[in-house]
Amino acid sequence: MAVLEIKDLHVSVQTDQGALPILRGVDLRVASGETHAIMGPNGSGKSTLAYTIAGHPKYHVESGSITLDGQDVLAMTTDERARAGLFLAMQYPVEIPGVTVTNFLRTAKTAIDGEAPAIRGWTKEVRESMEKLRMDSSFAQRNVNEGFSGGEKKRHEILQLELLKPQFAILDETDSGLDVDALRVVADGVNRVKENTGLGVMLITHYTRILRYIRPDFVHVFVDGRIAEEGGPELADRLEDEGYDRFVTAAKVS
Repeated sequence: MAVLEIKDLHVSVQTDQGALPILRGVDLRVASGETHAIMGPNGSGKSTLAYTIAGHPKYHVESGSITLDGQDVLAMTTDERARAGLFLAMQYPVEIPGVTVTNFLRTAKTAIDGEAPAIRGWTKEVRESMEKLRMDSSFAQRNVNEGFSGGEKKRHEILQLELLKPQFAILDETDSGLDVDALRVVADGVNRVKENTGLGVMLITHYTRILRYIRPDFVHVFVDGRIAEEGGPELADRLEDEGYDRFVTAAKVS
């Protein structure tokens, strides 16, 4: 069983006024096959956590650790983290003009596995995954995310997840901008990968609606760069009814 562990993580970002603390001591442990929902209001540090795990240079780790099966993730470059089994589905996937989806996927698979996949088997796998995600076959020849709708971009992120088969996926607001049909397709994709590979999932979201389709084992409420409360799926149900006000108020008082 693989384990992604975060201990007492403090992270800042540089501004014109100097270093601005964002994460203020985060502890989190995600094991293979577990789904952890990271919930909280805007500006609470959820996306900072995601990008810090992935290795975005904008975020500076002041102290604390991130390990993957005991290996120091913070000592790895971004591509080394991907090869080690970490995957980030971005809230706002970027466009890559001049690079087709087909070439992008095969290049990524080759980089992660250390060898190129056999063409015939790979082509079949890509086609079958696209069909499951209800993506038209023409998308394979389009440039990455160029002219894609919000839902198409998110389906492409899950297509990558299904084909690259990481150990852990950090899904940063994958539900944003999706209608209910697209949400179900994306959620089904995540659940399918988890069932087939034992994927560990860190699901970052404001809202509980995606949790109707991807049921979390654990829920963590993020406020002011810290985990304010933790629980099981029932905590998400409480947040649906009560919102984040009591956590925000408590954070201001402390």
